[in-house]
Amino acid sequence: MYISHLSLADFRSYTSVDVELEPGVNAFVGPNGQGKTNLVEAIGYVATLGSHRVPSDAALVRAGAPRAVIRTRIVRGDRASTVEIEITPGKANRARINRAPASRPRDVLGIARTVLFAPEDLALVKGDPDGRRKFLDQLAVLLVPRFAGVLSDYDRVLRQRSALLKSAGGAMRASRSQSPDLRTLDVWDAKLASTGAEIIALRLQLVEALQPYVAAAYEQVSSGQGEAHVAYRSSLAAALEEASDVVGQQGQPLGVADLEAQLLTAMTSLRSKEIDRGVCLVGPHRDDLVLTLGGLPAKGYASHGESWSFALALRLASYRLLTDGAPQASGSLLWSPDWGPDGEPVLLLDDVFAELDVRRRDRLADLVAGANQVIITAAVPDDVPAQLQGLRLDVLDGQVTRRA
Repeated sequence: MYISHLSLADFRSYTSVDVELEPGVNAFVGPNGQGKTNLVEAIGYVATLGSHRVPSDAALVRAGAPRAVIRTRIVRGDRASTVEIEITPGKANRARINRAPASRPRDVLGIARTVLFAPEDLALVKGDPDGRRKFLDQLAVLLVPRFAGVLSDYDRVLRQRSALLKSAGGAMRASRSQSPDLRTLDVWDAKLASTGAEIIALRLQLVEALQPYVAAAYEQVSSGQGEAHVAYRSSLAAALEEASDVVGQQGQPLGVADLEAQLLTAMTSLRSKEIDRGVCLVGPHRDDLVLTLGGLPAKGYASHGESWSFALALRLASYRLLTDGAPQASGSLLWSPDWGPDGEPVLLLDDVFAELDVRRRDRLADLVAGANQVIITAAVPDDVPAQLQGLRLDVLDGQVTRRA
């Protein structure tokens, strides 16, 4: 797989730009603030329908413009597809696939696959759990595009149930002589348990599949300095106080039906606390991906260099899992029937090499040099390692020109 063309209209700093790309290494080179990251951000958006820099789409539209348009041509094997996404603040985004309107923007998911390395990745190790949950969910969607619908349904149910909990709590405090009618909450409990169980089950399988890749990638990046491990920590486990049995820490991860039943049990036991606090206290929105290095939590114990190595290992592991294909064992939720040929993702390296010491820089360059397509941003030519020779594109004053 590779991106052969990128066209932007009113996206970020660009009024209009068209860029032809090639298989192998493509490097956008230019001073900071010229729009290099905007280019890889747009490519990543087509694959994930999200930005690695901002949580809201509004910032993606050029100031003063009503909408932004991203158009890409993706080549997989002997077949090319054109994907166009129109981003309009305050309105639903629209998408086209080969010029035909898509019924929903998420229908484009799975056509392009990318793995993006960026300075922001350090937060995967040092930051809060929400970044690690997003990492897992974006990787899951790349593996199983339909999972985006499950996540969307869960977010909708979570918002509705949270609103009902707040309302019930307010009613109880206003009238202590009688209890509010909670039958509607029972309905949303069932919906949260159903969608939440599917998310937890898929995440558990994903972490299990990812672990050997993370361990191998960390060893390669760090030259064998420590053993990296990833595990899934579930709020469900804490609620039921049976951690080893709830989240599959021993043996195979639990299935969707078992997790759904346990979520319902946990919500029942926590209902009074949830009503009192007005929040959902159990579910995948409160879970975490636990990173350990040499048996110790990476967050708080790992040095800056070790944290960078772990962050790189997570991205390299994602790339290799996507390239190899997800396990197709019986009961696996990770395998998608529309995986298709040539599933190796495009690697996007946004100003990463300038952040690394020489040893890690050379190790990473060696590890990605053989990829089908690598797209790099760099402030100066020397930031592109010698191992990564290929197409050079100068970015200056809103123009992208091919270097002779």
